[in-house]
Amino acid sequence: MQTQIKLSKAFKNQIFILNQIFEIENKLSKLDISHTIGRNIDKLKSFYKDSFDENISFIIEDPKGQDYNETRTDLEANIAGDSVENLIVIDVIKPIIRIKQGNKTQIIQQGIVIVQDKNKGK
Repeated sequence: MQTQIKLSKAFKNQIFILNQIFEIENKLSKLDISHTIGRNIDKLKSFYKDSFDENISFIIEDPKGQDYNETRTDLEANIAGDSVENLIVIDVIKPIIRIKQGNKTQIIQQGIVIVQDKNKGK
């Protein structure tokens, strides 16, 4: 069982911002045009990962395309279809957000995903 970090309002605000960065990045990837906005998103993600605080960093993880099984504690999944075996993440509603303090990394937000049988689309 994982111990939970008690999140202050400031951390909750940071999680909100990280979720918005993820949403903007996803929406941008669906546009049929190239923008330099992607560079700004990368800078924001880099700031949270490398420069937020000397002791704390945040990591946004997009699990799309990753295998899924019931033992994963970093994801909360909704299954599309009837099969519960050989599952893969097909859509991400919320990313996994991790906080790193020193050498310790902990999940502060489970990813919320949709999964389906890998063979369904074949």
